[in-house]
Amino acid sequence: MSQEQGRQIGKEEFRDRLATVSETGGRNWIHAKKPKGRFYNARSIVAVFLLAFFFSGPFITINGNPLLLINILERKFVIFGVAFWPQDLHLLVFGMLAFIVFVVLFTTIFGRLFCGWACPQTIFLEMVFRRIEYWIEGDSSSQIRLKKAPWNAEKIFKKGSKHAIFYALAFLISNLFLAYIVGKDQLFEIITDPPSEHAGGLTAMIIFSGVFYGVFAFMREQVCHFVCPYGRMQSVMLDNNSINVMYDYKRGEHRAKIADRNKVIAGKATLADLGLPSGADFGDCIECSQCVKVCPMGIDIRNGTQLECVHCTACIDACDAVMDKIDKPRGLIRYASENSIRDEIKKILTPRVAGYSGALVILLTVFITLMSMRTDLETTILRQPGTLYQELPNDLYSNIYEIKVINKTFETQDYELRLIAPAGEMVSLGNIDSVEPQNLAEGRFLIKLNKNQLTGLQTTLTFGVYSGSEQIETLTSGFIGPAK
Repeated sequence: MSQEQGRQIGKEEFRDRLATVSETGGRNWIHAKKPKGRFYNARSIVAVFLLAFFFSGPFITINGNPLLLINILERKFVIFGVAFWPQDLHLLVFGMLAFIVFVVLFTTIFGRLFCGWACPQTIFLEMVFRRIEYWIEGDSSSQIRLKKAPWNAEKIFKKGSKHAIFYALAFLISNLFLAYIVGKDQLFEIITDPPSEHAGGLTAMIIFSGVFYGVFAFMREQVCHFVCPYGRMQSVMLDNNSINVMYDYKRGEHRAKIADRNKVIAGKATLADLGLPSGADFGDCIECSQCVKVCPMGIDIRNGTQLECVHCTACIDACDAVMDKIDKPRGLIRYASENSIRDEIKKILTPRVAGYSGALVILLTVFITLMSMRTDLETTILRQPGTLYQELPNDLYSNIYEIKVINKTFETQDYELRLIAPAGEMVSLGNIDSVEPQNLAEGRFLIKLNKNQLTGLQTTLTFGVYSGSEQIETLTSGFIGPAK
């Protein structure tokens, strides 16, 4: 927040501690008022699509293959129908680096827009669990009354049913996460088998569901405050040109309630009585505090940009509704940058943005290039460990090789290995004619070369890998022979 804004606010309640922490160090429980408005409606539509994608993701297939599979246990990864193996780690590294740079670039321009509109923590909390809470316990005022009420039948029923639904939903979501790891077929097998056959897995799932339930039933905004690293890094990614949810302090200050304004106008009070300097003009903010009451983080956006703000836009909707009632233009709280409010300068392309954009273009270029060079079959040829050359009749020498072939596709691939140079004889010791989908095939073979084909202690061999009549890969290996 700028010094000018701080001077204009000048209120005793100006932020000097976390909204969720009391003066004694305890927790202030946030009972956010149910938001409504155009931004909340838009976020709800986005949330419906994201939740539909999440709940249907494990069951969507592309040509019979999973859309997403992150099988860490077996080191199998399928992303949008494309299979990745541990040998593709370099692709995943460049893809992840490109994603991280994109997040940094996006945050530099648009602030924490992702947090409010697409983060799973926000989507599940605000659009699922908190809506269930509103449905059972009512709006914020009803929740506060219920919390203070004695433990009677109504309170036991409402609290019990809410937490039972929360845990059941957490268990369902945990199983869907498991489907992204092991696949839907294996998940159905686990579900239909007797629990005794998967006691360890069931125990782990119950514990994970309990953690998930605890996050949304109790921790809630504390995850964004203390756990999420993205929120902590926000301060180094934002600048005065970044677009955030901002309070227009030039238009809003000086604040005063409508009743106090009327007293000053009627001569029943002075500006000094309201704690305002002589000659001050009233701003559009009428101190209704609706922006604070709807904030799920418990902050006051009028105190400037804060790390806890997740840009959920609830304060924008609440403020716009008040502005409509008092015949003032909307936008007292809006998406804006510090510079656009203070100096009325809107600038997106800055040196930082240009630098991040250049880095992103380079990473994407490298990633796309490597992806285009990626083959469906990946072959590894190594001389058999612990063996030397063998001397054969007629001035022939031989080496034994081990071959491993990975089929990265979801279809059986025909396979043929040919020795291209030098012209020698290849003898199969375990032929590989085809490779099963998403599988690894291993074999051995022997290479014979004439003495006059050797170039020294090590001769380079060139192999061609063919699938049908198409050569899909070229490999080299070394052939050990006697010194000349």
